[in-house]
Amino acid sequence: MHTHDSNPRPTRARGYAPVPVPVPVPVPVPVPVPVPVPVPVLALVLALVLGSASCGDNSAPPSQPPDAASEPPPDAAPAGPPGVVAPAWFQARQLDYLRFATESFSAAQVLGVIAHMERARVDPSFELGDRSVPADAWDQLFSDMAALRDTRDFDALYVLNVLLGYREHPMLADGLIDKIERALLDFKYWYTEPTPEGLDDTSYYWTENHVVIFHTLEYLMGQTYPDTVFTNDGKSGAEHMAHAEAGLLRWFELRARTGFGEWHSNVYYQKDITPLLTLVEFAEDEAMRTRAAAALDVLLFDLALHTQRAAFGVTHGRSYKKDKMSSWDEDTWGITKLLFDTTEAPFFSRNDAGAALWARARVYQYPEAILRVARSQQVFVDRERMGIDTPFGPPVEAAPQAPYGLDYSAPGDLAEWWAAGALVAWPVLPLTFRTMDSYGLWDHPQFAQIAAFQALSADPAMAQQLVAGSGHMLNLALLGEVDTYTWRSPEAMLSAAVDYDRKGGAAANAHAWQATFDANAIAFTNHPFRERAMSTDWLDDPESGGYWNGEASMPRSMQHENVAVHIYAPQYQSGGHPVFGDTFTYQPFTHAYLPREHFDEVVQDGNFSFARHGDGYLALYSFRTASYRPFEPDTYATGPLTDVFDLLAEGGADNVWIVEIGRADDWDSFQAFRDAVSAAQLEITALPEANGLPGGFDVRYASPSQGVITFGWNAAPTVDGEEVPLGQHPRFDNPFAQVPFDSQSMRVEIDGYGLEIDFSAPSRRLYSDE
Repeated sequence: MHTHDSNPRPTRARGYAPVPVPVPVPVPVPVPVPVPVPVPVLALVLALVLGSASCGDNSAPPSQPPDAASEPPPDAAPAGPPGVVAPAWFQARQLDYLRFATESFSAAQVLGVIAHMERARVDPSFELGDRSVPADAWDQLFSDMAALRDTRDFDALYVLNVLLGYREHPMLADGLIDKIERALLDFKYWYTEPTPEGLDDTSYYWTENHVVIFHTLEYLMGQTYPDTVFTNDGKSGAEHMAHAEAGLLRWFELRARTGFGEWHSNVYYQKDITPLLTLVEFAEDEAMRTRAAAALDVLLFDLALHTQRAAFGVTHGRSYKKDKMSSWDEDTWGITKLLFDTTEAPFFSRNDAGAALWARARVYQYPEAILRVARSQQVFVDRERMGIDTPFGPPVEAAPQAPYGLDYSAPGDLAEWWAAGALVAWPVLPLTFRTMDSYGLWDHPQFAQIAAFQALSADPAMAQQLVAGSGHMLNLALLGEVDTYTWRSPEAMLSAAVDYDRKGGAAANAHAWQATFDANAIAFTNHPFRERAMSTDWLDDPESGGYWNGEASMPRSMQHENVAVHIYAPQYQSGGHPVFGDTFTYQPFTHAYLPREHFDEVVQDGNFSFARHGDGYLALYSFRTASYRPFEPDTYATGPLTDVFDLLAEGGADNVWIVEIGRADDWDSFQAFRDAVSAAQLEITALPEANGLPGGFDVRYASPSQGVITFGWNAAPTVDGEEVPLGQHPRFDNPFAQVPFDSQSMRVEIDGYGLEIDFSAPSRRLYSDE
């Protein structure tokens, strides 16, 4: 068995050093790093959701068909150093994106500029010509940073990569680096810092991805300028670095133990990956680099397990219509295409933060084991658990105990609770009130809607009882703990959040389940908050819960390999609330996304809809008969689609959807699959209402592939008479890794290649049996 030092300390060099290398494969070079020089409760939730929901990367264009069919390459890449992806293969993947990203040029686009500078460094055939970046090209970004506008941390991370990686590049006009330095030395790095007089800080600091970005910025700026006074709070760079280090270590520990609250997010995994990659590339402390690399390993392993032809088409803790109707629009698309190379579909964005920063990565050692998982043709099941279990309903306890060494009342833990969307979960509510009071957030623009609620904060105990009694409505931002289940084959992938404890409750950004055949041939169901907008704008769908965004009520779901059952039964009334009025309303139906044009065949037969994509088959059953809404592009948004896609199941917000996936390898034909599923015995029993709310259903389905499956709103699932476990999954359980929950170490093995990480040591080892 050979081992390899997976995280070597990079040789440090000041400024930019162009290194011409042979094309098409660049040679790795040292990393250049500079040496210093009542309704208000609802409003609170909605304010948070609206604030955090605005933080996605909107650079992905409308979906466009590729020139080539989307089929995975047949063979895995050859191995490089022991346990590490072949450097020549990886550098070729980097150059593939750089060539695409440099087909056009805009000096105002920081990520595009990085791509040009990096391609000029590695590709001697590439000429910059007269392309240059004037000193005023990024003045608007610096103005937004100074004005403390939301998402300024995203832009700050990109210009920080310029500062640390290309400080003396001739493409940059004199004075531009000085402006970057000034903007980042004046930067407000955390909500506890003072806000300059006359400014309204609209920054959102508290989601999982924002936390790691802000701390990364502060850490690396403190490292680079340890003796310089940072003007916003008068502290030295060394003091800022120490503050950020403590925050990063806490973030690493909890991500290792509990995973990512924004589970499988095709939006925010990109925003986690980019700061971690920046740390790996530029942090001088070996332990910090190792932990950041280990966190990248976990995220990339998660992506590798849950992509189908580069499509991250699974259940998501946070996603939006802009990302989930086609995987080509996912913020993670550029990352999965570059790193896994499992699709012939093209890159779509020349300003893709994930792809751009991976294309310039020189220090991170990419594990061969992760690449092989992504490209595996094995049929397998992955079970995972992520997030922090947070009570949100009654009873209210006087002194609740938080898990994992956290404290519901400790100011130092606020970021973790707010990152989990637990602002108004009753254990956290008193801390939320104190924070709002202490930092003047009642007047904060992001929380303007809750100003009237300030008086209620004088009686936190009463407020706790109020929010607990309406927990299914008010905690629509809460992520909590989730168990996910994914079955993947070469033809299709099926994934769900199983037995999520938010069943029947509102979830602003959650995506309960999905079947994925490729980037566009997908299916999922949804209970909408709002009716579709009479608009031709494809993105006219509120990110805090709309027609496709979020779930007005999460289903109770089970999945066993290629079969899943999803039971919808809202556990709060639609409108007419004695306190909240009609603010919380939802539609009296559920619906499914099944874009007919992206499948080779779609057949509707009674309550079943069948679809075929290549050698993959889909059966989708709705208890309430579903039929396609008419295709009306002049009245309702249809985006890039040219045929029907919206299966409407009218008759009630409570419903049962059953999905079964088939493979040509297992059936004589698509017709044989359809006949067997249509003839299967199926019994759906509506349960009595409780307190005027739907009681859910009991289901018995004789699956042709799995046998008799039973499941209910309150009943445990069984398969052929045997109860199957639902929930309380390990952190990872799949053929490549078995990791207990609340562990800080992980091992991944496939085809004789392996990866071992330990966050507590910290250590990271890549190896192979060759």
